[in-house]
Amino acid sequence: MNPERPEEVRVSRPSDALEARAAASGAFTGLLLGLGAVALLVGGVGVANTMVISVLERRREIGLRRSLGATRGQVRVQFLAESLLLSAFGGAAGVVLGAAVTAGFALWKGWPPVVPAWALGGALAATLAIGTVAGLYPAARAARLPPTAALAAA
Repeated sequence: MNPERPEEVRVSRPSDALEARAAASGAFTGLLLGLGAVALLVGGVGVANTMVISVLERRREIGLRRSLGATRGQVRVQFLAESLLLSAFGGAAGVVLGAAVTAGFALWKGWPPVVPAWALGGALAATLAIGTVAGLYPAARAARLPPTAALAAA
C-alpha cells in the first residue's frame, strides 16, 4: 500500500468471488443438463423412428403371427421389448463412452477421474424410460394391424 497512490489498491470481499463462482457453476450445470436432455430427446426420436420403420417393414410377419394365434398384447410386448433393447444398447454405449471421455479428460488435466455410480445408473434409467415412451406408439400400431390386411401388404 502506498498512501500517496490509493488507486493502486483494490479491495474485494471473498464472498463476491464465491458468489460469482457459484453462479458460474450453476450456469455450467444447467448447460450440461440441457445438453443431456437434448441428447435424450434425439435418442428417443431415433428409437421411435426405427421402431415405426420396423413395424412398416414387418407387416407380413405381424400378420402371420396374428393369424397363427398371437394376441395383440403379445405383438405389443414384442415390439416394446425390441424398443427397450435398442435403447438399452444405445444407452449402455453412451454411458461407457461418456465415462471414458470424462475419465480421459480428467487424467489429461491431472485430476482424479471421478464418475459417480448414481450418474451412470441414472443415465441408463433415463435412457430406458425414454425408450419405453418412444416404443409405445409403434408397439400399439403393430398390435392394431388386422391379420388379413397385414398379410395382404406387399
